[in-house]
Amino acid sequence: MQIEETVTPFKRIILIAIVVGIIAGLGALFFFEGLKLGSAFFMEGIVGFNLPKEGQMVQDISQWASPENLWMILPVICLGGLLSGLLVYTFAPETEGHGTDAAIKAFHKGGRVRWRIPFIKAVSAILTISTGGSAGREGPTAQMSAGLGSIAADILGLPIRERRLAIATGIGAGIGTIFMAPLGGAILAAEILYRQDFETEAIIPAFLASVIGYSIFGLVEGFEPVFGPCATFWSVLQIPFFLLLGVTSAAVGLIYINTFYGAGRVFRGVFRHLNLPDHFRPLSGAFFTGIFVIALAALSPDMAVVGFASLGTGYGFTQLALYNMLPIGVLLVLPFAKILTTSLTIGSGGSGGVFAPGLVIGGSAGGGLGALLHMVIPGIVPLESVPVFVIVGMIAFFGAISHSPIAMMIMVTEMTGDFSLLVPAMGAVSVAVLLVGDSTIFREQVPDRSRSPAHRDEYMIEILRDIHVGDVMVPRDRIVTVSPGDRIERVFHLIDKTLHTGFPVIDREGRLAGIVALDDIRDNRANGELLVKDVMTSRVFTVHHSCTLQEALNLMVEHDIHHLPVVPADDPRLLSGFLSRTDIMKAYVRRTSQSTGRSRRSGSVTLIEPGAAAGKNPDHK
Repeated sequence: MQIEETVTPFKRIILIAIVVGIIAGLGALFFFEGLKLGSAFFMEGIVGFNLPKEGQMVQDISQWASPENLWMILPVICLGGLLSGLLVYTFAPETEGHGTDAAIKAFHKGGRVRWRIPFIKAVSAILTISTGGSAGREGPTAQMSAGLGSIAADILGLPIRERRLAIATGIGAGIGTIFMAPLGGAILAAEILYRQDFETEAIIPAFLASVIGYSIFGLVEGFEPVFGPCATFWSVLQIPFFLLLGVTSAAVGLIYINTFYGAGRVFRGVFRHLNLPDHFRPLSGAFFTGIFVIALAALSPDMAVVGFASLGTGYGFTQLALYNMLPIGVLLVLPFAKILTTSLTIGSGGSGGVFAPGLVIGGSAGGGLGALLHMVIPGIVPLESVPVFVIVGMIAFFGAISHSPIAMMIMVTEMTGDFSLLVPAMGAVSVAVLLVGDSTIFREQVPDRSRSPAHRDEYMIEILRDIHVGDVMVPRDRIVTVSPGDRIERVFHLIDKTLHTGFPVIDREGRLAGIVALDDIRDNRANGELLVKDVMTSRVFTVHHSCTLQEALNLMVEHDIHHLPVVPADDPRLLSGFLSRTDIMKAYVRRTSQSTGRSRRSGSVTLIEPGAAAGKNPDHK
């Protein structure tokens, strides 16, 4: 099947959004149901762990209990790591890790995803998360939806630009669907690809795809927010403390990034040094995670809660924090325990996302700060404000390390159902983003559209549109010219001397009569007495000073020429400059260097050095 070329672009985009929305909704539903079944079998059935769940009311969630068979955590989590590693490294090594980076990479670097990827990612992530691995469901959902979008692009025969659009739309629709946050997911599709930019073309189709995916998912799972409602209160007097939360979120975020990627380097280095197969890396990470959780459980009841919250997504314990049901000691230690277990689980090659652990880390860090402030200044930070610090902590923390502050503000408020918290969230996430700088949890992000292979050609056109011929041409007094009555022997001599391969022909009145190039005389070297007027091209394509370099380059490409005389708009036979393809390339390089701060001097672009201006440009053909 292939979309006919007669279909208008906006209709093609609508079709892409509809198809991607349907497959994102069905894919997220399949994945979510698989996680529920896996968790019920492994954690509830074998370990006997009545986990707290996000969205539960206070009376229900308060019934959660510690595992009946604590030591069974270790074999169960190791089994999940083993099966996931064997599946991933046997059939699709690109599904290791958190998945979102793989989806971002697919957008920037080619747009094709192997057909097996969505299915292997789903199964491996279900095995990892449902057996207790510290990972989230957004990364697998993003990679699954991006992969399914790529499959749809293959079936529909989409060109590369629309294939990338399908992948970006799939990322946003998949994440927005499984987190019941369609608006935030759509914005995320545009924001998560870059550290400092937006993929604006993806926003509108992502809106449509997210609505479709959300509707399909919600018809089965319901339309309630991920987290249950809680009593919240904040005031303007607390704004400085939310800014302090931004500082805290940035500090914990940098620890998360460095620990996460440091663990990955350690696991890869050890397995490479010992010449062990990568298939068993997730098993080793799962083993250390299980030992760590069991050790914490042996220390004290509070540390046992920290350990249990470090397993799986941890969302149930975030719900407890929103209900003010976690002690301050748990809130202060949990961020670092969750960082460690996530780094062990995913850094070792386990399959799962970093989004859910990030929300738990950020939420508990925010809750810990809020609880401390409540102890010190209860009149300014009452108990009802601690859940606000939890929510704002989630936003500030992951919004900073993912460089998606706008999407995170919208998504978390959709997940909690409380949009009144946008004001404190804006302050906290702004501070966090500024302090995190270029550090990111998604290494495949590029700074902006100009650095993405997906937009490199477009960016070049934008730059060339901004430069005019008059700024970069060789001026009249530096141009080497010939006369109609000159013998072509002189032209050969000038070619050897100046390395130019083309020259304007100027008549006795100083007017542009034509142009002579190496191709015009190449076959007449033995007949040096032949005159220029006999071989020159009289039909000359010219440009004006005010033309852009894009217009000049288009003219060169269209007529397969490498140089253009520059003339005034009101006198097409008065030569005032000369432009070659090399001049255009130099202008592009110089402008991009200036825009990235590498230019050695400021001011207008100057391209022709004295030697080159006198005739050292080999591209004049």
